Amino acid sequence: MRREGYELQVSRPEVIIKEIDGVKMEPFERVQIDTPEEYQGSVIQSLSERKGDMLHMVSTGNGQTRLVFLVPARGLIGYSTEFLSMTRGYGIMNHTFDQYLPVVPGEIGGRHRGALVSIDQGKATTYSIMRIEERGTIFINPGTEVYEGMIIGENSRENDLTVNITTAKQMTNVRSATKDQTAVIKTPRILTLEESLEFLNDDEYMEVTPESIRLPKQVLNKAERDKTAKKKKLATEEG
Repeated sequence: MRREGYELQVSRPEVIIKEIDGVKMEPFERVQIDTPEEYQGSVIQSLSERKGDMLHMVSTGNGQTRLVFLVPARGLIGYSTEFLSMTRGYGIMNHTFDQYLPVVPGEIGGRHRGALVSIDQGKATTYSIMRIEERGTIFINPGTEVYEGMIIGENSRENDLTVNITTAKQMTNVRSATKDQTAVIKTPRILTLEESLEFLNDDEYMEVTPESIRLPKQVLNKAERDKTAKKKKLATEEG
């Protein structure tokens, strides 16, 4: 569809909940993982945190371990990137639908870090990226067009952080006592389509155009986002 010139806006994937005999049921998947033994502990812990039950574990030789889990399908949303990073790319994961079982209470999975969100519109500057990159991981290059509410990186902490990515360095006629140095920034992490979809939280969209992939907040204005979050918190406390 991108090749045909279409633009899409996608929210975070959700699983289909069914009601069977008066009981709410959700899909579970059988997950088979082959990983080096040194990473099996991290894999077991990560899938347990996503409400997975280990069904089988066996050594397959040559320092490899095969793990079989039964995991709620929503627990696998966004897990692929985490799994590849955890196993340094040496792990292999396959999963297929197994059955519907009663809904597991509580939140499962999701991103553990907040987003770096642009507070202004314009072009990202090298100067701003240099100041912000210590706060987390940047997703864009200098010169990228940004707008208010657009996610430009991942925060190193749990909360979202609004940043000004368009500020240019102020030029003066006063020369520095030290020799000017060439600005050096880290290589940004450019997300693929799949990685962008896995990155999404419930209050975010993925915009797909023929030219680019962008991740905006569903509510672009920061003041409006704060109001929405406050109302949601009050509703949760009253409920």
